[in-house]
Amino acid sequence: MFRRNVETAVEKALTDTPVVLINGARQTGKSTLVQASASRTQAQYLTLDDAATLHLASSDPTGFIRNLQRPVVIDEIQKAPDLFPAIKLTVDRHRQPGQFLLTGSSNILTLPNVFWRPDPPVRR
Repeated sequence: MFRRNVETAVEKALTDTPVVLINGARQTGKSTLVQASASRTQAQYLTLDDAATLHLASSDPTGFIRNLQRPVVIDEIQKAPDLFPAIKLTVDRHRQPGQFLLTGSSNILTLPNVFWRPDPPVRR
């Protein structure tokens, strides 16, 4: 693997930030970068390219995140946008640096369910 300039920035961010997202175009080395990071830090590595992992993440996002051993790398996070509110809840409850290293190739701000929205009140 070629050493990338961003590696140092990612490593530093993980020392003081609970969630780090590497976002960029497809086929630019994001997965290779985070796999190497997971190997160095002994973090759990999951990819949502795996159909079984994607199914688990999509069917119960809160339970999926709750049951992960951290630190964890989740590759291709844009495939399960419902994970974002679950990650936020986890970080809000246990604010520790370096819990989640995420990758994505979509603009996450345009994904559905990225930000938690309370259910609208029920009208009777």
